[in-house]
Parts: sequence; C-alpha cells; structure tokens
Amino acid sequence: MPHRSPLAPGAGTSAPPAADPSHGVAKPGVALAAVAVVACVAQFMVVLDSSIVNVALPAMKAGLGLSAPTQQWVVNGYLVAFGGLLLFAARASDLFGRRRVFQTGLVVFSAASLAGGLAQDGWMLLAARVVQGAGAAALAPSSLSLITASHTEPSERTRAMTWWGVAASSAGAAGIVVGGLLASVSWRWVMLVNVPIGAGLLVASLTCLAPTATAQRRSRIDLAGALTVTLSAATFVYGVAAAPDAGWGAARVIGSLVAGAVLLAAFVAVERRSSEPLVPLGIFSVANVRMGNVLTLCMGAVITAPLFFLSLYLQQVLGHSAVRTGLSLLPMVAVISAGVLLSQKLIPVVGARRLVVVGGVVAAVGLVWLGRLPVRSDYVAGVLLPTVVVGAGTSLTMMPAIVASTSGIDPRDAGVASGLLNMCRQLGAALGLAVLATIAAGVTSHSGSGGNAAVVDGYRVAFYALAVLALGTAALALRLRPAPDTAAAANEADTA
Repeated sequence: MPHRSPLAPGAGTSAPPAADPSHGVAKPGVALAAVAVVACVAQFMVVLDSSIVNVALPAMKAGLGLSAPTQQWVVNGYLVAFGGLLLFAARASDLFGRRRVFQTGLVVFSAASLAGGLAQDGWMLLAARVVQGAGAAALAPSSLSLITASHTEPSERTRAMTWWGVAASSAGAAGIVVGGLLASVSWRWVMLVNVPIGAGLLVASLTCLAPTATAQRRSRIDLAGALTVTLSAATFVYGVAAAPDAGWGAARVIGSLVAGAVLLAAFVAVERRSSEPLVPLGIFSVANVRMGNVLTLCMGAVITAPLFFLSLYLQQVLGHSAVRTGLSLLPMVAVISAGVLLSQKLIPVVGARRLVVVGGVVAAVGLVWLGRLPVRSDYVAGVLLPTVVVGAGTSLTMMPAIVASTSGIDPRDAGVASGLLNMCRQLGAALGLAVLATIAAGVTSHSGSGGNAAVVDGYRVAFYALAVLALGTAALALRLRPAPDTAAAANEADTA
C-alpha cells in the first residue's frame, strides 16, 4: 500500500479520489481518456510557450522597437511569473478544485496571448508575457493532477501519465519548430496561436470535467505560506535569469538570491506552525518524492540547455534559418517522445532505479559527443547522431521521476505534488541555462580562437558540464527506492 503524508488531514481514512468531485473527475459517460487528452494538450501548450518565442525575438524587437533588456524579459517575464506562482496555484487546485483552477488558468493564459499578439508597444508585450506566466502556473499543476486524481486504476494512471510526460518533453523542442514556422509569417502568430487552442480546451473542459464541489476539506488558504514561497521563487528565478547579462557578482543578482533563500527559510517556518499549510511538509517524508523532485530539477537542465545552445549554434554559427533549425532538431524530439513511451514498458523489466541510471549514463555519452561540436557544418556526425543519443538517454529518466514525484502521497495533495514537480522542472531549466550561459560566455571571452571558433569553444565546455550533471543524476538515482505499486501499475499497462 502507498504511504500517506503524515501531515495530511484525514490520512488513512480519506475516501478514494474519484468520490470527491472537487478533484475534477470526468463527467458521467465521459471516458477518462478525454480527461487525459485535455490535460496533455494543456501541458503541451504551457511548455511550448516557454520556448516558442525564442526564434521570434528578432522579429519582435524589430516590430516593436524593443530594447535589449525588454527583449530579454519577453522570455524571463514568463518564467518568473510561472515559477513564482506554481505552488500557490497548485495548492489552490487542491482547495478549490482542479476544474475551477484549470479553467481560470485557460482564460487568463488565452486572454494574455491575445493581448500579446495585438501589442502595439514593448511594455504591452512584456505585461502580456507576465500574465501568460501566471496563467501557465495555474495550468501546469492542475493538468497533471487532473490525471492523478481521476485515473484511479494503476494501469490507466500509468498510461495517462506516460502521455503527459510525452507532451511535456516534446513541447520544448517543438516550440523551436512551431516558432520558426509562425515567425516566418508574423511574430504576432507566435502569441495568437494559443487563443484557438485555449478556447478549444475551455470548451472541452466544460464538456468533460465534473463541476467543482463547494464543500472543501479546508476553509481557507495559507496566505502567509503562499506569499513567502511565491516571493521566494520569483526572486530566486529573477536572480538566476539576470545573472548571464548582469554577472553573478552583480548586486541585484546576489541580493535576489539571498532574498530568495531568506524567504524560503521563512516559508518553512510558516508551514511548520500553520494548522492548514500550503505545502504539508510531511509530503517530503516519502523518500521517492524527495528524490524524484531532485532528479526532475537536474533533468530540467539536461533536457533544456542542449536545445538552447544548439539553436544558437545552428542559427548564429552555421547560418541556418529558424525553420531549418527547428527541423534539424526534430529527430531529437521524436526520440524523446518514443523513449518516454518505451520507458513505461521497461520499468517492470529493469526497474525504475536502473532505468534512470542507464538513461543518465547514455545522456552523458551523447553530451560528451556534442562536446566535439564542429565549427563548420557537419550535421549528421556533429548534431544528428549525438542529439539522438542525448534524447534517448533523457527520455528514459522522465517517467520514473514523474511517477516517483507523485506517488505515495494523500490523493488530495496531488495538486501540490504536481506543483513541486513543475517548479523543479522550471527552476532546473532556468538555473541550468543561467549557469551554463555564464560558463560558455566566459570560455568564449578567454578563448584563443577568434570569431565563431571561440563561440563554439564555449558551447563545447557547456556540453561537457551537462555531461557531468547527467552522470550526477545517474548517481543520485541509486538512492531511488523500489516502488512496488509503480511496478505493478507498469506491469498492468504492459499486459493491457
């Protein structure tokens, strides 16, 4: 039997999650697969928007006359709002219902996308991106908790979570392809494309998801905890995002990181004293929840950073167009998606712990190979083959980490578990990119080579650093404990 959070009210006596309409289960007569589709498409849209604007930034700068700082915060404004509000939104979905928070996030995200696409000045676009991030913060945890709360059969839940993992893992790279295609028409479509998708998801959620019950097991939200954790995450993400340009020694960077740490300590103190905590600290008593989130933090960097550096390499060093760059990275996306599906079948065969270890080692091999990046075009040997290896390795780590991060807890705390998972993914990506961009820039500035050769030197060192992180992830996975319920679920999915 899975363990329950010792601090979760009603642990051990709560009703099955399907019996609680506040968990946003399917309406009578609606297949659970429909709930999974809604959740997966929403997660794909949220992750897609983290990367889709990257290739459109030059067009946005030209169209709206953006300054360099404003151009940077078109991306970082989204990430700061997203990362800072994740836990607050996750707990709100537990208290007020997944369906309600999910639909609120859809409305906010879609409206902000429309405003951004119609922006006539830089500040309007920046404000729209911040509001988009707030909507994404509501969508990301509620999309996963829709699955964990409604799919109570182990095989169904594992299968749905696998597809959710595929959606999340492929969306970041797909954003480069989609962004390139849309930017070739107009940068505004990079924003406007979310409007019809969001409207369709809203209609689908009204059709498929059961209404939220008004009775809640807790009558109020932990405002002090929400304030401290949101400010902590926001200031920390701000400091990390500003570091590559301002430098790690800049006063605003150091001040932000110190403030984030102080606020985090304050959050823990508040949660220990609260009778109705935002995050029941007992959730961390489950070893695999702790380790699954650490693995997700590390893999956030290992998955995101290669796409970032390769996008710059293909466009700025080799001179490829945005569309050609996206198409060049499609094989990696395809391998990641296929590997996540395969990992579901492999968990009961080799075990989750071994799967993460093997995946981390394989990813490290591919990253070392990328460390031999050529200055001149050699797509097959220099990009295609190593990225396929990296994609194969990272894909094997995702499902075990997702399952570990959301297993063994009170079902009514599924929202906060999902929020922690998504926060670790965001912080891992942001922190990894910031650190590696600083390393790459330092190597480039001190390289004896000139021009593109110096830039490539920086990228090579960044890939070597990522290889070390991937190996570290494999070593950490040795502490992942076997999960009998997870293995059984995977076995059932394998025979279904």
